[in-house]
Formats: sequence, C-alpha cells, structure tokens
Amino acid sequence: MRLQLTPQAAGARILGLGSMQPDRVVTNHDLEKIVETNDEWIQSRVGIVERRFAAEKDSVVSMGVEAGSKALADAGLSPTDLDAVIVATCTMLKPIPNAAAQTADRIGVNGIGAMDLNTACAGFCYGTGLAGDMIRSGTAKHVLVIGSEKLSDWLDMNDRSTCIIFADGAGAAVVGPAATEEEVGVGPVIWGAAGDLVSTIHIDETDALRQEGQAVFRWATTKIAPVALRAVEAAGLSPSDIDVLVPHQANLRIVEAIAKRLRQSGGRDDLRVADDIQYSGNTSSASIPMAIDHMRGAGRVKSGDVALLVGFGAGLSYAAQVVVLP
Repeated sequence: MRLQLTPQAAGARILGLGSMQPDRVVTNHDLEKIVETNDEWIQSRVGIVERRFAAEKDSVVSMGVEAGSKALADAGLSPTDLDAVIVATCTMLKPIPNAAAQTADRIGVNGIGAMDLNTACAGFCYGTGLAGDMIRSGTAKHVLVIGSEKLSDWLDMNDRSTCIIFADGAGAAVVGPAATEEEVGVGPVIWGAAGDLVSTIHIDETDALRQEGQAVFRWATTKIAPVALRAVEAAGLSPSDIDVLVPHQANLRIVEAIAKRLRQSGGRDDLRVADDIQYSGNTSSASIPMAIDHMRGAGRVKSGDVALLVGFGAGLSYAAQVVVLP
C-alpha cells in the first residue's frame, strides 16, 4: 500500500504585504523624563529617534488582524482563500489560547491551520520559510504569515538597556504558490539557534525583558552576515543580485555592519538598506515585514525587487532567505 500525497507546487512567492503601527509616538525626549538618558545618547548607540507604544486596547491579536487584513487585500485575496495562519510572536500575555486561531477568526475564517511560532526577532523569517515549505509540499496553497509584538507589556521603564529600544507593531505577508520555477519568489531558508547564549535575552522573575546589550551586539555583528550570505548562495544568487537588504531592525549599527559585510562580499553600492529602526524602534518579529511595507510606501522598493531578509534575536535564533517583492 502506498499513501497518496497532495500535488506539489514549483515553489512559493509573496503575494501581498501589510503592516500596522499604534498611534502613540514615544520620542527620545519623552524617555528622558522617565529614565536617565538623552536623545544624543540613544541615537548614537542604537539609531532610534522615536518608536510606537500600543494603547491598552491594542493587543498582539488586534494588531496582527489589522496587518494581516491589509496583506490579504494587497494580495487581492479574501480570508476564505487562506489555508493557514502563522503568527510569529514572543509577547502574548497568555500562551493559551494561541494568537493564530484568534487572529484567523477575527479576520473572518475558521477551520484552517493556525499556529503560533516563537523564535522572537527571527520569527517572520522562520514563518516565511515554513509557509514556503508548506506550499511547495502541497500542504497549503495560501498562508498568511504575521509578525505581531506588544513588547511594551514586558518592559521595565527604569531599565535603560531595553526601554529605549523595544516597541510595538505588526507586519504581515501572504505567501502563495508559484506557477512555474521561473516565478519562484521565496528562496531556501537558512536557520539555526545559538542555544548556549539564551541568557543574553530573557524574561526575568519580575516578568520584565532583559538583555545583555554588548554580548548581543558582538554576536549579531560577527555571526549574522555569514548567515545572510549563505541564504544568497542557497538561492543560487550572488550578492550583486540583491536589490534590497532587510535585516531585523534591532540596532542601526548592526544593520549598517551587515550591509557593509554584504557590500564587501560583492554587494552593489546602490544596495537599498532598510533603516526603519529610526522611527519604529525594535518590534521583534514585526520589524522585517513592517520595514518592507514602509519602504514600499515611501517608494524605496518596487515589485520584482530581490530582497535579502535576515532575522535574529532571542534564542539566540536566526534565519535568512531571499525573496522577490510583490
């Protein structure tokens, strides 16, 4: 007896994008009134000018619903076209019920696959990689991948090492099938985790997010660029083929270090680099899709651009892949 398999697709591609940011803008000058810091110090260390904090009414689910609904509309699809929803998040206040089932229901669809994925700031890349594999294997045709975080729920506003960096928001992408090999728009994912370094970013006994900033900075600036280059190679491309670099928006200095390494390895001088960290802060799993959507809104990217996505963060988890922008 041989079990039947579902028909496979040539590969996957991103069909639509969407994002959501809360209304409340928190500037560096606002933080000066709360913790010992100042605008010059923050900008010189992490490159952030302002960030957004969610209102009490906003949640991981509600922000994900808004971003996901926008991505569906951008893809020209309806909720009933979805086969699965993946919500990448590390900031749900309660793990049960999960965010994905609630999100799918509020978007307007039930009876489909719905799962949460927690690899922190690498979550969107993990989710996109998983969605691509699901589509290629025939498990799903359309998957909504959402990164949604409300990090303000987990901040100690007296901790300068975290309260100046992290923020709230959501970003989403609809991943669907490529009809032919020439239309494949999601490359192989290169992922992993440095589990020996888990203590560098963690939630402590007071339920506050803590991080060893210098240790994370050293790890990210030395270990992540090689992962990005492996993703380019796995996609059968060279660094000169990349139009847009979208690293996780953790710290502007880290973003610039990754871009420098890519250019040193053959990347073009006109490579466009996401710098959404300046006005959005670090939104963990939401940062990559949000940065792309903001770049698109500003006319900095266009349909057909080849983008290198690189996520990294708590875990210490990392993932990268090359995609073609919708």
